[in-house]
Amino acid sequence: MSSRVWQHPYVNIFKHVKIEEWKRSSREGDVNTYMDKTLKCSVFRIRGSIPASNFILLPKTSTQSLGLTGRYFYLLFRPSPAKHFVVHLDVASEESQVIRISFSTLFKEFKSTATWLQFPFLCGAPKGSLYESTAKTSREDLVGPAPPTVRWTCLMMDLQYVLSVYLNRRYSHLKSIKLCASMSVKNMFTSDLLCAPELSFNEAKHAGTASVKGASPMPRDMCFPVPKGESWHDLYDYIRFPSEGPKMPFDSIQKGSTSPTSPENLEHVDSNSMTISQPVKDRITLIQQITSPKQPSRRRVPLVTANVPELGVLPVVPGARELQEGSQVTGEDGSQHQDLDSLEGEDTPRMLGIENEGVHLYVHRDNDATSQREENDVEEVVCTTVSRPVSLLSTRTSEQSKLQPDPILKLNRIIGFGGCTTKSALWTKSGDSVVYPCHAVIVSMKISSGQQRFFIGHTDQVSVLAFNGTSTILASGQTGNQSVVRVWNYLSGTCVAMFKTHAHSLSSLSFSYSGGVLCGVGKDNYSKTLVVVWNTRRVMKGREVVILAKAHTDVDVHTMKIAFFDDTRMVSCGRDNIRLWRVRSGTLRSCPVNLGEYHTLDFTDLAFEEGHCAEKEPEDRALFASSKSGHILEIDYKSVAIKNVRRLLPAQQVHSERREKQTFSTGLGIAVNSISVSSTFCATGSEDGYLRLWPLDFSTVFLEAEHEGSVSLVSVSEDGLNVLAATSTGNLGYLDVRSRRYSTLMRSHTDTILGFCVDGIRRRITTASRDGSVRIWDLDSLQQLYDFVSEDVPCSVAFHPSTQVFSCGSRSGVVRVFNIASSSLLAEHKQHRGEVIGLAFSPDGEYMYSAGSVGSLVLYNASQDDHHILRALGNVVARGVERGPDALTVSSDSRCLAFVGPTEHIITVMDARSLDELLRVDVSVLDVESTSLDSAVKVCFSPVSTGHLLVATSANKILWLYARTGRLLREVSNVHKQQCTSLAVSEDGRYLLSAGHRIIKVWDYRMRFDVNAQVFIGHSQPIQQVSFTPDQLALVSVGEAVFYWDFLAHPEDSVERRRSPSPVAAALSPFKSGNLEQSVNQMLLSNGMPRQTAPLPMSSPPCLDISSIQRNSLEALGSLSVCEDTEEAEPFTAPPAPVIGSFLRVTEMGVSGDRPDLMNGLFHHSFAKEEEKTAVRPDSYRHFTPRFKVSSLDQDAVTPQPGEEGLKLKAVIGYNGNGRGNIVWNPDTGLFAYSCGCIVVVEDLHTGSQRHWLGHTEEISSLAVANDAQTVASASAGSSGSRSLICIWNVQDGSCKNTISHHKGEVQSIAFSRDDLFFLSIGDYTDPGVALQLACVGSAGTLFCLIESNGPDAQLKVRTEAVPEEVGEVELTSLCYNANSVLFTGTNSGRICVWDCPTSRCFMTWEADEGEIGVLVCRGDRLLTGSNTKRVRLWAVEAVQGMRPGAESSEDSSKVLLEQEMTLDGTVVSAAFDDAMEMGIVGTTAGTLWYINWVENTSIRLISGHKSKVNDVVFSPEESNFATCGEDGSVRVWSAPSNELLVQFQVLAQSCLCICWSPGLGSSKENQFIAAGYSDGTLRIFRLATSEMELKLHPHPVSVTAVQYSVDGQVVLSGGKDGLMAVSSPLTGMTLRIISDHKGAPISTIQCVKKKCAEFGLEGKEMWLAASVDRRVSIWASDWTKDKCELLDWLTFPAPSSPEAPDSLPPSLAAFYPSDSGIVVYTGYGVEKEMSFYSLSKKQVIKKIALSHWATCLGLSSIGCLVAVGSNERLLKLIKSTSGKFQDFTTHSDSLQVCRFSPTGKHLFTSAYNEIILWQVQGL
Repeated sequence: MSSRVWQHPYVNIFKHVKIEEWKRSSREGDVNTYMDKTLKCSVFRIRGSIPASNFILLPKTSTQSLGLTGRYFYLLFRPSPAKHFVVHLDVASEESQVIRISFSTLFKEFKSTATWLQFPFLCGAPKGSLYESTAKTSREDLVGPAPPTVRWTCLMMDLQYVLSVYLNRRYSHLKSIKLCASMSVKNMFTSDLLCAPELSFNEAKHAGTASVKGASPMPRDMCFPVPKGESWHDLYDYIRFPSEGPKMPFDSIQKGSTSPTSPENLEHVDSNSMTISQPVKDRITLIQQITSPKQPSRRRVPLVTANVPELGVLPVVPGARELQEGSQVTGEDGSQHQDLDSLEGEDTPRMLGIENEGVHLYVHRDNDATSQREENDVEEVVCTTVSRPVSLLSTRTSEQSKLQPDPILKLNRIIGFGGCTTKSALWTKSGDSVVYPCHAVIVSMKISSGQQRFFIGHTDQVSVLAFNGTSTILASGQTGNQSVVRVWNYLSGTCVAMFKTHAHSLSSLSFSYSGGVLCGVGKDNYSKTLVVVWNTRRVMKGREVVILAKAHTDVDVHTMKIAFFDDTRMVSCGRDNIRLWRVRSGTLRSCPVNLGEYHTLDFTDLAFEEGHCAEKEPEDRALFASSKSGHILEIDYKSVAIKNVRRLLPAQQVHSERREKQTFSTGLGIAVNSISVSSTFCATGSEDGYLRLWPLDFSTVFLEAEHEGSVSLVSVSEDGLNVLAATSTGNLGYLDVRSRRYSTLMRSHTDTILGFCVDGIRRRITTASRDGSVRIWDLDSLQQLYDFVSEDVPCSVAFHPSTQVFSCGSRSGVVRVFNIASSSLLAEHKQHRGEVIGLAFSPDGEYMYSAGSVGSLVLYNASQDDHHILRALGNVVARGVERGPDALTVSSDSRCLAFVGPTEHIITVMDARSLDELLRVDVSVLDVESTSLDSAVKVCFSPVSTGHLLVATSANKILWLYARTGRLLREVSNVHKQQCTSLAVSEDGRYLLSAGHRIIKVWDYRMRFDVNAQVFIGHSQPIQQVSFTPDQLALVSVGEAVFYWDFLAHPEDSVERRRSPSPVAAALSPFKSGNLEQSVNQMLLSNGMPRQTAPLPMSSPPCLDISSIQRNSLEALGSLSVCEDTEEAEPFTAPPAPVIGSFLRVTEMGVSGDRPDLMNGLFHHSFAKEEEKTAVRPDSYRHFTPRFKVSSLDQDAVTPQPGEEGLKLKAVIGYNGNGRGNIVWNPDTGLFAYSCGCIVVVEDLHTGSQRHWLGHTEEISSLAVANDAQTVASASAGSSGSRSLICIWNVQDGSCKNTISHHKGEVQSIAFSRDDLFFLSIGDYTDPGVALQLACVGSAGTLFCLIESNGPDAQLKVRTEAVPEEVGEVELTSLCYNANSVLFTGTNSGRICVWDCPTSRCFMTWEADEGEIGVLVCRGDRLLTGSNTKRVRLWAVEAVQGMRPGAESSEDSSKVLLEQEMTLDGTVVSAAFDDAMEMGIVGTTAGTLWYINWVENTSIRLISGHKSKVNDVVFSPEESNFATCGEDGSVRVWSAPSNELLVQFQVLAQSCLCICWSPGLGSSKENQFIAAGYSDGTLRIFRLATSEMELKLHPHPVSVTAVQYSVDGQVVLSGGKDGLMAVSSPLTGMTLRIISDHKGAPISTIQCVKKKCAEFGLEGKEMWLAASVDRRVSIWASDWTKDKCELLDWLTFPAPSSPEAPDSLPPSLAAFYPSDSGIVVYTGYGVEKEMSFYSLSKKQVIKKIALSHWATCLGLSSIGCLVAVGSNERLLKLIKSTSGKFQDFTTHSDSLQVCRFSPTGKHLFTSAYNEIILWQVQGL
């Protein structure tokens, strides 16, 4: 991408090669320049007529390349009259083949070879000239030299097309150009845009996008001048190849017949069709046969095909494969397919916009010869006349990577009811659930918990529902011209049948009690009532649904029901009629009920007398019918006549507290919409909004419930205890008859929802709807909390980030601000004249913004209740309403505001505090893929850490722009088939949401996969807005309803928080709240119920918003009292006393006994109240942020007694480059200490021996040493939510003298005073407290602190001084004193500020670096600076003293000089130097400690370690070396026992996941090799003797997860993430065998041992095993010399079903028992946490050892029967396998991932992230 971006939108070739200098180009012969009168500019002229000796060549030599990737080549030239010219273009294909394309007037016909294409060039003639009229009669006349009247010509050649059609090659770039003989040349350029030469940029700008008709304007420096009133085509020629000319010869370059911007031409450009002569076709076919491989690639299509069958066009949409494979959200048990045509209503197939676009369906155009299948596409779907799509699967399917997990969304709940109708809702037979439609989705809700299930598959709104008698079969029908009925298995949620009804406007559906007959009512094409009866008896067995009978009738049918006692009988009612129906002999007949005087009534509903057993004859069953006039008719089924008539009348007020019902009157009756009958009462729902319960004689009302709207449906549950009611206003609820309590199940808007906003603190969502209401919902209960109704239609809403305030913008332009708690209106502003299309609060809550449809933009002060206007601008926002409701976007640091405006082509970025313009970006220039001017539709800021601004355009693209400069970084095309309506980015910057029409897409933000998007459906109307919830656990989309989706992303790829976060996690919380307890609640925002996919542990920290703290006045601090915080500080708690002789339970198989359950401890955290002001992380790398981890130390660890340890800590390998100031060095005493993880390492620089101080459990941030070098302090975060811990160490004996717990956040810096009487510490931005400090710096400037002592008491007085204005808005990031009361401070902009301490004045500043200065050290008159540019610089600052206020200095002495400079391997984070500043030690983020000697100008690497995660550690066979590998792609070899780095092998852009050492076949280093497996599927073998890569193998298409040499070194066995295992030769690199037994589950372990397999009845000299994550272990017997490998045993270990993804479960680990290789030791996820010992000879598990935690790594020692087990709880457990005795070691600060014993068993390596610890094994 980066190699192409600079070439957009075009490349001026002459300017690119600087042709006037002739350094990168050459000329030969008669070549000069002259002033052309026509073009009025200087042009090049080649006069010589011999091409070989007269030419211009670009570039100069054949070894160079232009590297121009533009698809179209433009040449602006004029052939010399009556002469011949030649042009040669050397073009490179993606197959690395160079092809020469030549065109000339010398060529008479088209010729071609595999590497050369020759095209004849036909010069055009002026319109109306004699030459043109002659050419019309003779097709051959133009062949030859240029005519005398030849004109300046613009030639466009489609290079991609030429290579694709004529040579079946894929175009890569233009390599060189040679212009030969007899021509004048103005310029040349390449572009991906189709330019119209007659259209200038200014003309296009003035005319607008509509006039351009798909073509782009010509670049200004390439335009031909056109006098006023003249036509471009009358003066010049435009020739495009492929040509459209009618003249002979074919396949020539000649002038076309139409204008390039005409519709005909544009259609031609899209189709790339061309007339090719038969001889040329034959030649092309021959070339293809010669140049194409024997087996053509699946990516390409035949270019010339006879008798192509007619294909139905299937729209190609990104992510369509997810739809076909059922990735859309459906019921709990599976998914349903949906027709793609119904998704986005566009039938035009599309090309892929980017290589890794998530498009799964691909259709080649019949006439598109340039369509090339992308390498990552894996399937084609061709629509022909067959009944279903035919999938042509590619063999590359297994190699495809895609966004995980799949699906990444799960529909959790929908807030909404109805859509097409509110008259359809059903009880289940059990009465515990209600089924109802919500537009196109069917919802099943449990009334007790509110839990929802979904039935998705309808493409339009669902109009009717029906259950069979047992509620096992559900039928649903949708409205529309082509009504479709679906039949569902209700219990499983799957659709078992779908069929068309041959009717539209389906209004009624009824199932028989048995479920064997289904009846439906609708309208036919002539608007007659159509009744259809289907046979559904065998639908649950997969049989088809057939029509039993159907009938057309003129009578109105409102409701029709099948009699529960007879499947062949139905009853219907409607206007003026009640009819009885019966199916007999395939016909459907009816007879009317004699209504008598009631024949004019409008009947609304029917209900049978309750009772589904055959106790009565059908004739004795009562039938009730309701009407709009209030009449209830009881029908005698036998006589088909009226039995009773009752009329329901409104209640009349007789007494103030008593109402009586009159049932017979001539007055106006109650309009009854619905009726339902039970065995004891009857329920009616009426137009007046009442649900009423009556006795069966309708004598009086004994219970009623009033609703807001008319009751459209009532339904009594099977047990008669509950009555369901639905209203026309979208409310659904039920009445508990026994308790007389009414419960609302669902409320909904009655029209489209236009916008929403989520309150992350209080778990609420506000919606604005076209129905005129703004509603606030509770996300847990789905209940409506508040309803704000207005006559003005609300358009957009926004929540204040911290207070209970929300704002609402309306269609009239009024902006209102409401207080939710008091339900009051705080402010009302009428600044806008048009509709409010954007409304937003800044994340810090200080400001509010609104945008209007007529271009206005308003800034409000949100910190005041009146929200008064600070600034209003006009004509800055693009006009129109299509960008609402989220036309404004604010950056997460509250600094920038972005929107589309002032025109639709412009993106404007403003300062969010002042509305000052910062940047404008014209997207019509950036959108280089479009042939027309593009416009912006949506804008969205990514997290500040990415620095991106996303723009969705009208061309259905998403552009990634750099927010500071507007530079285009990336683009994705064909995002949606219709315009993108909403954009959102996850807080961690890893996921992108887009909505288009009715589709939601979730994208990988960095586009790293072959398939980067997943598609989700469910909405039946266009989606208005979509966004993540603040906790990133869910997302919300609105349109016709509110859809709430669970976001199931793996936590290592998201910002998912733990349920009980540590203070570190709380500090990282993105929510701006003053109450930490509220912040915790924010993290839990989603649905309040257990997720179907449990959270997985995170392996990487979330992306943090990097922003500066606002400048706040600190004068209010006054004087701070300093005292020992003994009461508030939590005491340091030592780990629990060890238990002597602790044992794990060992179970010998066959011995009976009870097994107690292992209990998991639950931790409860208490949180202190935070400051009310929101804390924002400083924009400074110097600010320490601990590496994010979700593991926590097990407080119940059983540590051994001193002196009884089975393991002794021998060495720590590495340095924590994530710390800040975490090294100390005293040159006088030789003290040298640094931190690695939670360990303080004290190392002797002479001998290399180490001492280790253990007392911390979290990552150490800082170290400090007293001036006498006898005391060292170390600081880290506290464990289990406690305050940060500072340990004070005695250097002599290494004991911890004292501990301090004061800060709630991270300790950023610690220091001793010069007299060692005071100790100073400072917290982070979340707890900016100073335990004791003399001077400190930060966002507010410099704080000068004075300690005033009065006996034992002390006071700290603080004065704040701001940074000088000339320095700008910066963060002060570092500081140091010199001996003369001068303070040096560094900034994040690279400047040094010098302060005079007595006056607290900054008197000097200079730019010391280009990046942030994080380290300052001053010794005498020398100052050292270290920055994030990886440089350390030494400055002479003697002149500073002369610059102080009042000092006199000469001009020469007032200079600061840079003496020396060094560049290291990472950002400088710590430094310690001697008093003369001659030598010192510097630490970098790369995990390296450097020894710096300024005198000798040398740097030596003292300590080296991995910066990223360590994946494997292995010993060499003779234990003289060991090797490590990491995520950074490095393999490092170390010497033992010095632990020095010998050699490092680095592979860029890959991760090394596993390594192994070649077997010890000799002591010589020549025979030592290391095999390493990488994430790209390769194996690399390194030879240690030469420190070079010996061999590179590629046996896997996916990541290599395990690798092992065979015992004799003959082969290398490797396992991949796809479960395939490869056997490869380390000598030839060939893959000898592929073993697929574990296919589908990543291989976690491979181990080989030497053992004769005769005792097992197989041949072989060695055994090896493989374990995969699905808890399967295979054991193999092999003899590689004879190429034999046989399966010896296959083990599968049981485990309970887990909702978690497989990657989140504990790994499956297996190994041969060292003392008996006939025993396999296994541990992994299972029923119990245990370790199993399996005997290969006895074929059974012979022993089990219980574990306290799931194992993450396993190591077995060759001596002492010892087993080492690591866990996520940071525990290393050493176990005696014979007795179960164990010891716990809590030395690591994170989860363990490696446990590896040395071959002799004397040493043990363990690793946690980048911490590597070497242990000496002493035994148990």
